[in-house]
Amino acid sequence: MKTEPITEQLELFGCIQCGKCTGGCPLARKTELNIRSMIYNMLVEPELDVHAHPELWDCTTCFTCVVRCPKDVRPAELIISLRGQLVESGRIPETIGTALMGIFRQGNPNGMAREDRSAWAQGMEIKDARQGCSVLYHVGCIPSYDLRVQPVARALARALTEAGVDFGTLGTDENCCGNEVRRMGEEGLFEMLVEENGELIRSVGADRLVTTSPHCFNTFKNEYGFDDIEVLHYTQLVAELIEQGRLKFTKEVKAKVTYHDPCFLGKQNGVFEEPRAIIKAIPGVELVEMDRNRERSLCCEGGGGRMWVEGTNKEERLAFQRVHEAADTGAEILAVACPFCLLTLVDAVKVQGLEERLKVMDIMEIVNLAL
Repeated sequence: MKTEPITEQLELFGCIQCGKCTGGCPLARKTELNIRSMIYNMLVEPELDVHAHPELWDCTTCFTCVVRCPKDVRPAELIISLRGQLVESGRIPETIGTALMGIFRQGNPNGMAREDRSAWAQGMEIKDARQGCSVLYHVGCIPSYDLRVQPVARALARALTEAGVDFGTLGTDENCCGNEVRRMGEEGLFEMLVEENGELIRSVGADRLVTTSPHCFNTFKNEYGFDDIEVLHYTQLVAELIEQGRLKFTKEVKAKVTYHDPCFLGKQNGVFEEPRAIIKAIPGVELVEMDRNRERSLCCEGGGGRMWVEGTNKEERLAFQRVHEAADTGAEILAVACPFCLLTLVDAVKVQGLEERLKVMDIMEIVNLAL
């Protein structure tokens, strides 16, 4: 399969083969994924049988390779483009195909009924954003449907209400943002989502768009062209409300907490301080840091479509390493600010037998205990 257009489009000729991409890749140490070799092969002989490289699906698109590349080659974009060839040929993992079809038909990767998208808010009075609001809350697919993550959305809605924020949601008309769709290589579906979601979101007239997930935050902020709407991750908005004195705590949460920086929030968008500011503001909480934090945070292995595909190494999970790093700090709570991180790390704690030592909670769940 000819791939010359990819090398030209991605400007791979800037690569100096320094190896920083593969050296920093958390997956290269446990799978056959080697982005440096892949770029070299593309430059020497730009014809690659993508079907012979199942390790393409190992990449989490954490963008560590992009952050570390001294020539701005953006190596992860090559993997996304090569995945696109697999999507076009129809030779993709069955679970990936199921996730993409679920998004196309029902607006979410699990294929859950669109009519149930507002189930997370049962018993709560949430405004329909089309009635007019200053802040549009994009709940996201996982917080809308997953029973473990629904409490995060409820906690955020409660905090926004108590702070007097004029916010609303799109209810059952809310759709997948498409961040993972693009990173799985389905450009056509992604473009369709951008067009449909962009039109709907702009029609609300809100000044700000806040998301639960860093993945939604990333794509709305960087790939939708919302020049007239301020896009925020919830940690940015909640930290602002605390600083303004609009969100006040009335209870103590006596616990030692360590925080895991999500790739799409931290290294890809530079949001490091706001989550920590929230944690430090909660009465009774002591924040302790893991050695690998901020830009050096270890990927949980949930992004880039990896929530829907096993990968070539099913035994050694990055999340397994991460929960041990958290437990070694002496923390009782591992705080996260991403639905993917929450699910992968909760599972890792169970598998690694750390349930008596460590509890995984989203920051908003800790906030909710202190309100």
